[in-house]
Amino acid sequence: MERIGEEGGVKDHREALESAERDLVKRGALTSFEDLDAAGHRVVHGGERFIEPTRIDSEVIEAIRELIPLAPLHNPANLAGIEMMARKVPQLPQVAVFDTAFHQTMPKEAYLYAIPMEFYEKDGVRRYGFHGTSHSYVAKMAAEKLGRPLESLNLITLHLGNGASACAIENGKSVDTSMGFTPLAGLVMGTRCGDLDPEIAILMQKRGVDADRILNKQSGLKGLCGENDMRSVQEAAVSGDEAAQTALKVYTHRIRHYIGAYFAILGRVDAIVFTAGVGEHSTLVRKLSCEGLEAMGIELDAARNEAGREDISAEGSKVRILVLPTDEELEIALQTEAVLNR
Repeated sequence: MERIGEEGGVKDHREALESAERDLVKRGALTSFEDLDAAGHRVVHGGERFIEPTRIDSEVIEAIRELIPLAPLHNPANLAGIEMMARKVPQLPQVAVFDTAFHQTMPKEAYLYAIPMEFYEKDGVRRYGFHGTSHSYVAKMAAEKLGRPLESLNLITLHLGNGASACAIENGKSVDTSMGFTPLAGLVMGTRCGDLDPEIAILMQKRGVDADRILNKQSGLKGLCGENDMRSVQEAAVSGDEAAQTALKVYTHRIRHYIGAYFAILGRVDAIVFTAGVGEHSTLVRKLSCEGLEAMGIELDAARNEAGREDISAEGSKVRILVLPTDEELEIALQTEAVLNR
């Protein structure tokens, strides 16, 4: 998906939309936003209410607003884009595509936490999962590459970027995912810790430090070796930097942990899919993530991996290993179109 917009920063959503409109007009794609059929918006948190892309009206806007406590950094910005577009082109249909929606097929045993039920019933504390548009998109792409209906496939999809998550997909539907109540849980990320003992956060608070800031912005790869960009981490690791080597090992150990866990949940895995910035471009991360999994039928072909092939499975591997580019913007557009065609 080609990026649009002008060079330089913008100060708010109004400027961003105006910049995008000018660029599209300059390219001859339209004469103004009035030509659009609809606008699709990524909304990070849909709670339990939104299980599919939804046409936006005043009721939906208020529901998204009510969910701000579950995604205080994301839902307000998502709402700002929706409301600015509504002011700019009032008659334009708008659709909300929720990051959490794809994971609403998880069973209770996967999404409930073992804490008093009042926290779930009163506060909505449960596993929601994120990156849903990415996991949904690459699952469909995997089905296309394998020449099989998505409904017949069991997949483990690995969205590895600065934010990272794993998803277990059974017969085309999400049955478990690594992110939880927030995008902090699960895999090691650029600056986010992923899974850890909750008592650690309590210890940090007792020491008078800002646990939220440390766990979200100073942990992950950055906390382990001072770098949050996997390219820099790999370069340092190859050059012999011990902290970077350790960070890489911790990062890929956690990925293998989730592959094994999801294999156990699914029982049969047809393919593992690597996607997003790190998953698509790091041959080293893919290699280390698949090491030692041969007994599970997961065998990576080193030459295919280094060559950047789509299918990096070794001949005879029972589980296919695919590298597929994600396209969350295209998935949002496709889901928006589907809503209009209902």
